[in-house]
Amino acid sequence: MKSQISNFRSQNWPRLRPATNADCEAVRDLVFSVLAEYGLKPSPGCTDADLNDIEQAYLTRGGVFYVLQEQDSSIIGSYGLYPMEAGSCELRKMYLHRNYRGKGLGQRLLEDALAHAKELGFRRITLETASVLKEAIRLYERYGFKPCKAAHLSCRCDQAYALDLQ
Repeated sequence: MKSQISNFRSQNWPRLRPATNADCEAVRDLVFSVLAEYGLKPSPGCTDADLNDIEQAYLTRGGVFYVLQEQDSSIIGSYGLYPMEAGSCELRKMYLHRNYRGKGLGQRLLEDALAHAKELGFRRITLETASVLKEAIRLYERYGFKPCKAAHLSCRCDQAYALDLQ
């Protein structure tokens, strides 16, 4: 699996690369536009505040944030791994622009996120989602994510999933 992931990170276009704070505005635009497609509201001061400083929210905590970039430098996809309690991380901000869905890129983003989580030594990965994101939920379930109870769900989410990374 690692060789496939490495190829995805270095393939020509679209290219998966680590995000920096220079990407914050483009990632916010992507995330907020996808949310709007599904009738979900962004929460820039709360749930989406991590997009104001990606480096602080993810990298300095020991996580990662990746963007999928097109040849024209546009950001068309993203995902973040946000460290939680010992050995656990949360998959956050996994979004893909509508023009790029149905081409296997979402699957490849998820595979990269799972490989990265294992590389970083996480034993469990969790996520929160909204039931309206049916395609994403099907993808998560295909990869073995199971519904779980969350102590608290963000304002736009009504489901939580977890996957043990053995």
